Amino acid sequence: MTARSSTSLSAEDTVDADGAPRPGDSYVQSFARGLAVLRSFGADAPQQTLSEVAERAQLTRAGARRILHTLLHLGYVEAEGRLFRLTPKVLDLGYAYLSSLPVWTQAQPLLEELMQTLRQSCSATVLDGDDIVYVVRLSAHRTMSINLGIGSRLPAYCTSMGRVLLSGLAPDVLRERLSKMALLKITPATKVDIDVLMEEIAQVRRQGWCLVQEELEQGLIALAAPVFDRAGKVVAAINVSGQTAGPSVAHLLEHSLPKLLDTASRVSALVRVQQ
Repeated sequence: MTARSSTSLSAEDTVDADGAPRPGDSYVQSFARGLAVLRSFGADAPQQTLSEVAERAQLTRAGARRILHTLLHLGYVEAEGRLFRLTPKVLDLGYAYLSSLPVWTQAQPLLEELMQTLRQSCSATVLDGDDIVYVVRLSAHRTMSINLGIGSRLPAYCTSMGRVLLSGLAPDVLRERLSKMALLKITPATKVDIDVLMEEIAQVRRQGWCLVQEELEQGLIALAAPVFDRAGKVVAAINVSGQTAGPSVAHLLEHSLPKLLDTASRVSALVRVQQ
């Protein structure tokens, strides 16, 4: 008998129109519901009642109660009266990802050097679905109204690092991905037309870097470059960011871009060594 890959689907598995698996012998629904409960917490819902968790996780109250009490027993959730909140133990799950990719520990000194040289905030992200996820965040000064740290997520379509990461997708895959995104006009400058975004990202692919001005937040400007693996695939992005009231675009392109590209090349070398 030939062993079946853990990533393949059996005859009992079903798939939604969007490609998401549905319960079968390789899909553990209770585990998926547990993750939904964990994801229901966030900056906009740091603590919740049972009813709020059930609503945000799209579960019944009984189902949410069982999962919350399991997480409570395991130490991932704590309760105070009717309110539940996550505990710091949840960070173990995120740091397990980072520890499995030691390249980011090794790359951090390179990003710190870049931050000190340019005196601009510096970050590294990877693509996860429609979002970028921060794996390194070094803030030279407060550049955004929201606090960002490791694990923070931002939409890919309107961020410099997001467009760099999306530029690694084939054009047909990219168009399909964009067509399924919620393209919201966050600021007056945010580009939300799919054809415009396709051309913007094609330009990023051709030139090997991306500049985004005030599309995520007014007053914010960011410059990003890709990190490549051994096969030449875009696997991450790094950027520097600051305020539009700071250095001009011409100054950024003349002085910051060469140093950013050099750092991205050095981080790419680290990635290739570890493959």
